[in-house]
Amino acid sequence: MSDILIIGSGAAGLTAALNLAERFRVTVLAKGALNEGSTAWAQGGIAAVLEPGDTFDSHIDDTMIAGAGLNDRAIVEFVVERAPAAIERLRALGVPFAEEDGALHLTREGGHSHRRIVHVADATGWAVQEALQRAAEAHPNITLVPDQVAIDLATGRHEERYSGAGRVWGVYALDRRTGKVAVHTARATILATGGAGRTYLFSTAPRGATGDGIAMAWRAGARVSNMEFMQFHPTCLYNLEVKNFLITEAVRGEGGQLKNPNTGHRFMPDLDPRAELAPRDVVARAIDAEIKRYGLDYVHLDISHQPADFVRAHFPNIHDKLLGLGIDMTTQPIPVVPAQHYTCGGIVVDRDGRTDLPGLYAAGECTQSGLHGANRLASNSLLECFVFGEAAAAHIAGCWDELPAPPPIRAWDDSRVTDSDEEVVIKQNWTEIRRFMWNYVGIVRTTKRLQRAASRIRLMTDEVTDYYGHFRVTPDLIELRNLLQTADLIVRSALHRKESRGLHYTLDYPELLPEAVDTVLVP
Repeated sequence: MSDILIIGSGAAGLTAALNLAERFRVTVLAKGALNEGSTAWAQGGIAAVLEPGDTFDSHIDDTMIAGAGLNDRAIVEFVVERAPAAIERLRALGVPFAEEDGALHLTREGGHSHRRIVHVADATGWAVQEALQRAAEAHPNITLVPDQVAIDLATGRHEERYSGAGRVWGVYALDRRTGKVAVHTARATILATGGAGRTYLFSTAPRGATGDGIAMAWRAGARVSNMEFMQFHPTCLYNLEVKNFLITEAVRGEGGQLKNPNTGHRFMPDLDPRAELAPRDVVARAIDAEIKRYGLDYVHLDISHQPADFVRAHFPNIHDKLLGLGIDMTTQPIPVVPAQHYTCGGIVVDRDGRTDLPGLYAAGECTQSGLHGANRLASNSLLECFVFGEAAAAHIAGCWDELPAPPPIRAWDDSRVTDSDEEVVIKQNWTEIRRFMWNYVGIVRTTKRLQRAASRIRLMTDEVTDYYGHFRVTPDLIELRNLLQTADLIVRSALHRKESRGLHYTLDYPELLPEAVDTVLVP
């Protein structure tokens, strides 16, 4: 048993761990390797007010505009005002942010009115992950445990003698190396499990982004909110072999233009005065419309008009990756398509990262904190991880004496199940979920499409529930169960919203309602 259990080893989880480790013993569980989460994949950067002439009010307004008014302004202020301090803490940990003339180099991305994105070339997330992980590995009070696939939260109903308290005491997790399930307990548990991008056929998210924390919290009784707002990044590389390589927003921030590959026409200025720097939902819908209108497989993102040295200096990793695929971005356009990129909804949390369930906190992409509203502003994602990882840690430390020690929890019972000889069932259902979610619950929606998705989810739920009850759990089966639960939450939320707002665009309700209201689902 640890004092505090953290599920997830990315920016949110490791930030919380480092803030707690001076006083407490912390265990961090990772689903796979410690650096396999979304943090390491983040190319663009971190938004913070650092440029002369920029203001907190401007960053707040940009965030609210991108979020289509659904953001909680108090939370937006809370996060934005803590951004500069978060950057300084990362610099102290050794994150080598790009500099120019002795000052931080700031780039600009879609939806921002100023240059305020600090970055490490085009591999910011990797540098941040390395710095946080290095610090956590060096801390004697932090135990990092890879290859632990979380199954379900351990709650009051798992106590050997049920107290009726309804608290969360930890998690049951499958050890990939041994195939055994163990229960990990603690006085407080923090979910930092990331998003649910792999619910969709095309996604920039890593393989493990299967909505695990959201699904586990929902099954345990926590509210979930705004799951209809799935952000599609406008520019994912179109390549038949490389399925999820993101072309960072910063390419457009530094002058990249979107063009029809057949005509060479730059189409964004026709649709929005902000052109390529419009918020992601606007640009993604514009690309989707251009592809459908002209029967294209992709559009072009062209930055070849910029000096070659400039392009190589700002985007070294993207340049090298593309060069290996036969594309020289200094002289050629990049074929791109939209792909699912970020889960803006999730577990309902307050400013301290608290969920509805006593003893359970959450931070990062698995949450709905009120920061992003109906559409996340570029480079606010890592920022949210740092601010809420620290906030959850501060609240736990502040009320530590009030947190009870966990009682004895029942061991996992696998005596009633056997190994399956039909893994094809899991693979078939996984593929089917991702395909119908892409086709029916994608960038542009209709009520009929959503109802078709809901019908398939009902049929598959019976099948997967039966399968889960009769066979030994495997990582793939655990993820399939969570994918299906997350898909259900997305579709239910989308059917509930009778308007088009931010990332949720439906042909049946194209207008914006006068009042912005969260979609809150209650178990």
